[in-house]
This record gives sequence, C-alpha cells and structure tokens, in this order.
Amino acid sequence: MDLTRREHDTMKSSKFPISHALTSFNGSPAENRETPAKKPLAKIHHFPASIWKRKEAEKKSLLDSSIERSQEFFFREQMPEGYWWAELESNATITAEYIMLFHFLGMVDKGRERKMAHYLLSKQTSEGYWTIYFGGPGDLSTTVESYFALKLAGYPADHPAMVKARAFILEKGGIIKCRVFTKIFLALFGEFAWFGVPSMPIELILLPNWAYFNMYELSSWSRATIIPLSIVMSEKPVRKLPPWARVQELYVRPPRPIDYTFTREDGILTWKNFFIGVDHMLKIYESSPVRPFKKQALAMAERWVLEHQEPTGDWGGIQPAMLNAVLSLHCLGYANDHPAVAKGLEALANFCIEDEHGLVLQSCISPVWDTALALKAMVDADVPIDHPALAKAAQWLLDREVRRDGDWKIKCPELKPGGWAFEFLNDWYPDVDDSGFVMIALKEVPVKDNQAKEDAVKRGIDWCLGMQSKNGGWGAFDKDNTKHMLNKIPFADLEALIDPPTADLTGRMLELMGTFNYPKDHPAAVRALAFIRKNQEPDGPWWGRWGVNYLYGTWSVVSGLAAIGEDLSQPYIRRAVNWIRSRQNLDGGWGETCESYQEPSLAGIGETTPSQTGWALLSLMAAGEVNCSAVARGVQYLIDSQKADGTWDEEQYTGTGFPKFFMIKYHIYRNCFPLMALGRYRALIGGTVQ
Repeated sequence: MDLTRREHDTMKSSKFPISHALTSFNGSPAENRETPAKKPLAKIHHFPASIWKRKEAEKKSLLDSSIERSQEFFFREQMPEGYWWAELESNATITAEYIMLFHFLGMVDKGRERKMAHYLLSKQTSEGYWTIYFGGPGDLSTTVESYFALKLAGYPADHPAMVKARAFILEKGGIIKCRVFTKIFLALFGEFAWFGVPSMPIELILLPNWAYFNMYELSSWSRATIIPLSIVMSEKPVRKLPPWARVQELYVRPPRPIDYTFTREDGILTWKNFFIGVDHMLKIYESSPVRPFKKQALAMAERWVLEHQEPTGDWGGIQPAMLNAVLSLHCLGYANDHPAVAKGLEALANFCIEDEHGLVLQSCISPVWDTALALKAMVDADVPIDHPALAKAAQWLLDREVRRDGDWKIKCPELKPGGWAFEFLNDWYPDVDDSGFVMIALKEVPVKDNQAKEDAVKRGIDWCLGMQSKNGGWGAFDKDNTKHMLNKIPFADLEALIDPPTADLTGRMLELMGTFNYPKDHPAAVRALAFIRKNQEPDGPWWGRWGVNYLYGTWSVVSGLAAIGEDLSQPYIRRAVNWIRSRQNLDGGWGETCESYQEPSLAGIGETTPSQTGWALLSLMAAGEVNCSAVARGVQYLIDSQKADGTWDEEQYTGTGFPKFFMIKYHIYRNCFPLMALGRYRALIGGTVQ
C-alpha cells in the first residue's frame, strides 16, 4: 500500500536491515583500486583525426555506460512507494545513549542490547578509541559514552576492548574533560555530579519571546532538545548502578569540587567568563528551596513537549530531541506504557537499522532529502521526465509538503506555511535547504495533478523567501537566529545553539530563485548576493555549514550564482573557480577532510571521494568550465572508480551536523552526486543544457 504522512510502516527496522544499507547503498568494503589518472583528452593533440574521433567515441561510450549503470542502481533501490532512503551514519554516541535510555527506564531487552554492543565494538579503532568520523582522531566524549554503554551491557573493565579504551580516556584527562551531554548522561546514573553540569533553569521557558534570551533565540534542534532536557535537569534524577556497571575508573583521580568548575578564558572581560559567572549565580538560585516559578515552568515545558510530539511519536526528527523528550516524561511520572512515551519509543525504534548481527540507532533519517537528490540526479542523467519511477518519486515528495505552522512562526507571524522537512514527518520543523532542493527536483517532472504541484511550489517559494534573515542570508530552520554570544555559555560546548545564515543555504536559495525565473534584481536576490560576496573567503571558496566543507559550500554558492544569472566572468567568481581547480588531486578527483573545520588551512584538501568530486565538477560546470582539463580528469576519475554494480565506494564522512563536533555520512551521497555530475557533463558536451 502507499505510504501516507501518518503511516510509514516501511520505516521499521525489519524493512531496512543493516545488510540492505551496507550492501546496497554502502557497497562492499573499499577496494584498493589505485588506477593511474588518464591524461585529459584535450591534451592529446598529436593523434590523427581518425584516432581522435575514435578516442572521443570511446570516452562517450564509457560515459554512457557509467551513467546507465548508475541509473540502474537507483531504479533497483527505489522503494515501492516511490522514495529513496539510505542510511544516515554518524557516531557511536547515538547508539550508546540508546543503551543508557533503556537502563534508565528499566526496560532492557538483552537481545537487542547485545546487538547494540556488537555494533559499538565494531566501531572501536585498533588504538582503542572511537571517532566522530572515519579516519578521524580519537574523541574523548564518544569513547567515554561507548565505554559506559558497554559496561552497562555487561562488558567487564578487564575486557581487552575496555582496557584499551580506558587507557585512551585517562590519557585525555578522563570524564572531567568530557563535553556537557556526556556528563549529563553520566549524572543520570550517579557517575558524575549534577552540580558539575552547566545550568539551564527550567524557568527560562517562561521568558517572553521579546526577551533577548528566550527559547526561540535557540536553534530549532537546540530548542527541541533543551526544553525536555531542562525538565530532566530540574529534577536531577539518579538511577543507582550496581558496582560492576560503574565507571569511576574513568577519573584520572577522585574528583574534587574544583574539578567541576569551568575553565575561564584569558582576560577578565570576555563573554565566556561573563557566562561562567552567570552560571555560578544560577546554581545558587537552583539550590534554593524557594523557586516560586518552577512549578509553572515545569507545566509549560510539559505542555510544550506534548504539543510538539508528531503523530508518529517523533520530536524534532532527531535522536537528541526524541530521547530527551522520553526522559523528561519519565521524570514527570509518565509510565513507560503511557501513549506519549510508548509512541516516542516506537519512533526511536523506527530510526534503527537491525539485522542478525547488530543494531544501530540513526541520529536522524533523510528520506525527503535522499529522494530529492536521487530524483534530480536521474533527471540530470536524462531519464525521461515522464518515466513512471520519476513520476512516483515526484508525487511522493509532493505529498510530503508541510501545511501547518511550526516554530518558525514565532519570528514570522504573517508568513503562511509551506516547504518540506528532512524526514518522513516533521511538520514542526521544515527547512529551507530541503524545501529548495525538493522544488528544484520537482520542476520538470509531471505529476497526476500539475496544478497542485505548481501551487505547492508557489507556497514553498513564498515560505523560503519569507525566511530570509535581515543580513540577506538564510539559516536552515529559523529566521534571524543570530545571537552568536549564546555559543559562549558553558552549556554550548558544541557551538551549535544557534542557526545563523550561511553561504551554502543562501546559494541554495539563489539556485531556487533562478530555477523558477526570478530576476537577479529581485530584492531577495540582491540582498543574498551581497551576503554571498561578504562571506567569501579571501582565496575564493565559501565555508560549508551542512557539508564538508569548502567544497560543499562553494558548490552550493556557485550553482546559485549561475542559476540567478550572475556574470560568471567576475573576479570573485573566477577566484572560486581557480580555488577549486587548485585543489584537484593527482588522481583527478577532489576530497576534503572533516578536519578542515578545525584547521582552515586544510580547506579542499583530503583523500578523493566520489561525492566531493561530484560537487567540484558541478561547481566548475556551473561556472562554464565544462571544457577545461580539470573537468575531463574529474569525469575520468568517476568513470574509472565506479564499480560494476553502478555504485561508488566512499568511507569518508562528507556531511555535517555540527561543524567540528558531529559529522555525518549520507550513504546516498557517493552515488547521487557522481550521477548528477556525469549526467550534467554529458548534457553540456552534447550541447543540451539541463
């Protein structure tokens, strides 16, 4: 039967097992295929004309074959309802916290826990630690959470994996040096002192929307997580553990009160030091037996949590919001079988990928994003727009349109709803990135009611334009979510409390406007172009908020500039083009390490990946460089590295959740972006611009 907005049984783990994710979208383990890069055909000028024509024909044949194999892969992988959906891989903390949740609720399923433990062990490196992206350095908080989850699952401290992990943890300073969320999970079990956790008083929810600091000045993901978490923190619950499950061995030495204080910055008058002082005062307030507004605040927070639960049980479409909402209801006395709790647990289960060997909880799921990307890639690869598979995908996307007000309404009270979210159902939080790409993908594909599609696109564009911030750029979920000093509070050690406008999203909005024939002198476009110019890096690229990193940001911006009709010969665009060409690897492809968020000197530098090669090629072709040798070499790399089943291998993480702290591997990226690039290349060299 068709999947509706309120019914998505195909999300069940049994419908999308690990074996499917890893075999179909992830492919087989990366093969050692160091094929020497071929010389670009443009440089082969000494062949007779007949040989030249034959070489060109061979290349075109290889290109056609590569595109055809990739198309066949996507046809195979399309779900019966019309959508595409691949695994969204992050790091081990997501599954580790799932184990902790069940222990805190007192409802452990030993069989499922054993599978989760197997998954965690499979992600431990030979050095003994866990990372936040493939090939990355050991991450202390991720390793502590994984160690603790394995301890809860019954692994003793003298297990070889635990011994190696503990050595790494102690070398890095132990639990005291962990991030805030890790400390909160440990505090739930009495393994860390609650007074060492930064304050987030429940009374903050009572602040009016016009107050400088209020819940709607936080990013959507922070708000959806912090409001339920503030309930938990107001109660400061502790579930005592048996001795065998405790992790006091992860302290370098027994903690002293001073160890729970926050490290100040050099200097006296800094925002971080100011907020550390505020946190100290808040702790004094929270310890007071007289808190006249606490009861009212708890009631308001409880209402907020219940109101923001989707009919499917989700909160915010992300694991942190969902897990903390369940915890908050438990702290308020809701039984595990209460409908709100039961639906929340079911929603988390729907994020799981499980087979006979392991179980992993995804941090989020991305069917709308995946489907829009796959649909656009297939259109760019010249699949007929009236093909039944494309029509079904387009209709499925159209049916996912958001038609109700969400949290964005607080900043945009006059704006009417529209747009799309990332997940199967997340009506509270549509975002401009998904909305923009969905509409771009839908443009050429007919559906059963094309007038309905036009109406939905009109609503979506109006909503997106209404979300433009005062500075001319766009954030993902909210307008003018720009109070950067909030990232200085002790609670904000992920530096992600806000959702400010970024170049990649602004480029997407320019691409949307250009695709639907908005003029370059439209007021929104004029302001966006000024934002883009202001935020360009000196050597040419743009920082990428939602993909790794400067290659992603530059692709998004250049595509938008080309679509809106910007003069591509301008020096600032040529700097971007030259930067991309300068970052090409010897094998003809492009890659960029996640470490470039920490160290900007690594911008555009890293092991070649198919997805990042696709972004670079799409950037160059959008800038009119289809005939340059860099494009020829990049296309050849994609052709040479494709596997027989039409897929590409990619171990690296090229998606971004929180820059520097939470990286994502979209398992669809390495296949959709190469197809998009190859299809666009074939259309351009054939004289037909898609």
